[in-house]
Amino acid sequence: MDHNISLITTLAAGFGIALILGFIAERLKVPALVGYLLAGIIIGPATPGFVADVNLASQLSEIGVMLLMFGVGLHFSLRDLLAVKRIAVPGAVAQMALATVLGMGVAWWWGWDWGAGLIFGLSLSCASTVVLLKALETRGVLESMNGRIAVGWLVVEDLATVLVLVLLPPLAGVLGGSAAGALGTAGAADDGSGGALWLTIGKTLLQVAAFVAVMLVAGRRILPWLLWQVARTGSRELFTLSVVASAIGIAYGAAALFSVSFALGAFFSGMVMRESEFSHRAAEESLPLRDAFSVLFFVSVGMLFDPHILIAEPLHVLGVVLIIIFGKSIAALALVLAFRYPLNTALTVSASLAQIGEFSFILAGLGLSLKLLPQEGMSLVLAGALISIALNPLLFACIEPLRRWILDRSEFARKLEQREDPYAELPMTTERKYLEGQVVLVGYGRVGRRIAAALESSGVPYVVAEQNRELVESLRKRGIAAVSGDAVDPAVLIQAHIANAALLVVATANPLDVRQMANIARALNPTIEIVLRTHSEEESALLNKEGIGKVFFGEEELAKGMSGHVLARFAPRAHAA
Repeated sequence: MDHNISLITTLAAGFGIALILGFIAERLKVPALVGYLLAGIIIGPATPGFVADVNLASQLSEIGVMLLMFGVGLHFSLRDLLAVKRIAVPGAVAQMALATVLGMGVAWWWGWDWGAGLIFGLSLSCASTVVLLKALETRGVLESMNGRIAVGWLVVEDLATVLVLVLLPPLAGVLGGSAAGALGTAGAADDGSGGALWLTIGKTLLQVAAFVAVMLVAGRRILPWLLWQVARTGSRELFTLSVVASAIGIAYGAAALFSVSFALGAFFSGMVMRESEFSHRAAEESLPLRDAFSVLFFVSVGMLFDPHILIAEPLHVLGVVLIIIFGKSIAALALVLAFRYPLNTALTVSASLAQIGEFSFILAGLGLSLKLLPQEGMSLVLAGALISIALNPLLFACIEPLRRWILDRSEFARKLEQREDPYAELPMTTERKYLEGQVVLVGYGRVGRRIAAALESSGVPYVVAEQNRELVESLRKRGIAAVSGDAVDPAVLIQAHIANAALLVVATANPLDVRQMANIARALNPTIEIVLRTHSEEESALLNKEGIGKVFFGEEELAKGMSGHVLARFAPRAHAA
């Protein structure tokens, strides 16, 4: 075929086969990402038949990396991370360190040098945010405390990996590679002397600091202003173009002017764009393009995989899978339990980390370009990703049965589940008004905070039941009565003194949890009044029919409030007429 249309053939083959295999994967209840990787394997040089242009695919994957990182930055919320920082930050750092050591250990056993082992271990240590979000959304637990901890944990991993991507090129010479092959990254390898090494690292960090300062000072003003000016034109395509041009332009400018990675430039582009009032629209408008190039990224990664390694090195593949699924999971389980969180939270975080994905590919690809990681290492990372991603839905499905099995057979596990939590019950000094005739408010999120503010302004006593222990600690310091725990557990409502309460207000929206809480509350206090919320019109109708309590459906209440304001505004005219 004419070489002039190699871009078209690469895109056509990549998108077409990825569509077919992604659809099959979803039908098999496996993440579509597995299908995209398999599509890359099929059109890659390691399999017979049509072979796509590897160089073109590599450049397209660079755009995919930029847009992936732009999306991560656009959705990165410092507030969400700070809410779980006490467990997410030390937990993620410790778990990544342990997984890296395990990866370096098996690499040393195979006879690799320590630089290759370090890159290999780091590649196995970071889980896929894309896979995690998909798994949590599918199970409806993304907004739960367990979901927030898992996402916060992976955000810390992402940030740590971004730092590694920045520091790796200047360290390549010391690790035994060459920085010359890294596209869009800093500097060349140094001569290995200590002074030159620290000079290179210092220069790199100064360049990163300069770029971050420019983005946080100038970018936070210029980008929102630019989006506002473009939005005023009313042109949808211009708005989309401005978002994509900002993401790719800033990523390229970061590499050209500050010698930092494309990934870091795109990440900060998304972060500063989040400051704009048009951030949600920017995310929505850029989503199709981000998804398309993300597919190309995974396809291009699949093209690097050699399936022969499954036959040639089955024990190596098995070792990688064991590190990903068991090594990381057991480490996370122990860390979460050590922070005094319940077994269910520990199992959820463990299942969340039992896979690797996009950042692993980016790290391994950079190691390959720096001549640090052998081609076998890239193939092993890809094999581990394919297998762990395919098994991840099964691990999530096993959480509750495994929890029950452990509690039934382990006295130690039952003690862990029942151990004292200083925030699991109200202090002995709690005033009587919070123990009788009070409102029990379940959830202190966006809705719960507003309800609490209204109760406080009216002098109505209330007790908050919230899963986030750090948030409960903060509320206690402010003098607000609060208990830590999941209100689905009867012990939590008992500690909130539901038996003597006048009202139960459920500010969370999970219908299964709402029913359980209502049943527990009615069993302990048959006369209690229950107020709850829902996001679904069908669920609202069903809850009303069941007579669980007073149900508030978000969109309906918003419409009532807006229409009430409009009618009140026109009421004088109607009266005059």
